[in-house]
Amino acid sequence: MKPSRRTFLHLAAGAAALPAILRIARAQAYPSRPVRIVVGFPPGGSVDITARLIGQWLSERLGQPFIIENRPGAGTNIGTEAVVRAPGDGYTLLLVNQTNAVNTTLYDKLNYNFIRDIAPVAGISREPNVVVVNPSFPANTVPELIAYAKAHPGEINFASGGNGSPPHVSGELFKMMTGVNMTHVPYRGGAPALTDLLAGQVQVQFATMSSSIEYIRARKLRALAVTTATRSEALPELPTVGDFVPDYEASFWGGVGAPKNTPAEIIDRLNKEVNAALADPKFKARLSDQGSTVLAGSPADFGKLIADETEKWGKVIRAAGIKAD
Repeated sequence: MKPSRRTFLHLAAGAAALPAILRIARAQAYPSRPVRIVVGFPPGGSVDITARLIGQWLSERLGQPFIIENRPGAGTNIGTEAVVRAPGDGYTLLLVNQTNAVNTTLYDKLNYNFIRDIAPVAGISREPNVVVVNPSFPANTVPELIAYAKAHPGEINFASGGNGSPPHVSGELFKMMTGVNMTHVPYRGGAPALTDLLAGQVQVQFATMSSSIEYIRARKLRALAVTTATRSEALPELPTVGDFVPDYEASFWGGVGAPKNTPAEIIDRLNKEVNAALADPKFKARLSDQGSTVLAGSPADFGKLIADETEKWGKVIRAAGIKAD
């Protein structure tokens, strides 16, 4: 017996709806086992702390462990490539940060294309750098720093945690936009750079907020300005560099990424849970303790940030001739 037209239409409609039903079921079932969040830095730094905060939140909300896996090396490229090569099933994630955007231009031959191979999931936080000087340095404001640097070209040493590190490119952007000539002194990490700044071996650093804020509060370093477009709640008395250098902005941001081809419904579910964390007062307070603010939004919003930052820092790296160590 041939099926009636009505029966045929019902069967066709059911078949058309099946993929959507399967996607919803897959999202509801996720995660059914532990999830890894790969961090391209050693334990203990601000990126690692951010990863552990969001990992704990996701574990509690989704009922499976979100395990932090530190894979440092090659300027975060080792950890990033491990995620690029992982299955796109939502069980391997990456703590994405500004370094990934910088590395796209900094390294001539990467084994992956970051924008193509990592799907944006959600932003988490944005942290300013702080322009800090040794207390003996004769500048109390950004205009005074610029004036002194122009009067003493090449004589001011500014430290960073290495060639192409976020504090380095922040300083190079400052040099480009102000026309000053300062000498970059790279260290193997931000901590030894701060140690020499405290000792007066170098004069200036575009330091991360999390690494420098206690020295600023103890008056062991003099802070001139924050590098974000708006003032920081952690140091609200400080102006922004942009108050004196129009359109200057630099910040260290972080978020979650996943291998390409990760199902959209899993990405959307993770995005929803991350944004729930960013709306939670206790979670926001934990980020604020590090000097960070929340970076909420959709996967598309985070993807636009990554693309914009990749283009921005690519221009700086090419103009300054920065090469990886």
